[in-house]
Amino acid sequence: MAGKMVSDAKKGALFSKIMKEVAVACREGGADPNGNARLRTALEAARKASVSRDTIDRALKKAAGAGADAFEPVIYEGFTPHQVPVIVVCLTDNKNRTASQIRLLFRQGQMSSVSWMFDSVGIIEATHTDAGQDLETVAIESGAQDFSPMDPADLGSESKVGGTFYTGPADLDSVGKALLAAGWRISRSEQGYRPKAPVELDDDGKRKQVVSFLDALDEEPDVHRLYTGLD
Repeated sequence: MAGKMVSDAKKGALFSKIMKEVAVACREGGADPNGNARLRTALEAARKASVSRDTIDRALKKAAGAGADAFEPVIYEGFTPHQVPVIVVCLTDNKNRTASQIRLLFRQGQMSSVSWMFDSVGIIEATHTDAGQDLETVAIESGAQDFSPMDPADLGSESKVGGTFYTGPADLDSVGKALLAAGWRISRSEQGYRPKAPVELDDDGKRKQVVSFLDALDEEPDVHRLYTGLD
């Protein structure tokens, strides 16, 4: 029973984060997913997480009104244990509560300005059912600046290929449309941050401490995205 309660709590937190993303995506780009790449990706994430159609529809209706205005983006920066930079993007309806929780979570790290250690980029994660696709060619033809392959273990099928494509901040939508036109399925599309010089931690103990720190941040309900310099 205790295990089920923990699982249900994690599932509820995931639903909450996805619904916040749906609301903010609607506020920024409108409630029509055909013309709003961020909303399309949020709805895809909702379906993958088995969010019910009724829950999605309620979120869309709320966002079409003033519902999304309750959430404000707030960014925090700092270092994890062992000096790995991290940018924490929150969506919150109570800045004081969020600031208090983030400061508490950073007790094992250090809050400090680290944005200069990252590039501002568009980030698109996508998969294709043709495993013969060449990612470098796809990146060039779609207008992406760079790419990195997905771990095959995360694809669930040897017949698929996946990659993360990095774009200029103004090119996110055009690259996304080019990928869709070429048969790619997009699971993530957003403006974000990419580390300029990822930190390598060969010590397993240190790496576990960093991952544990990041997991604790990610489980905070107001935390929406984490961008880390961990290689």
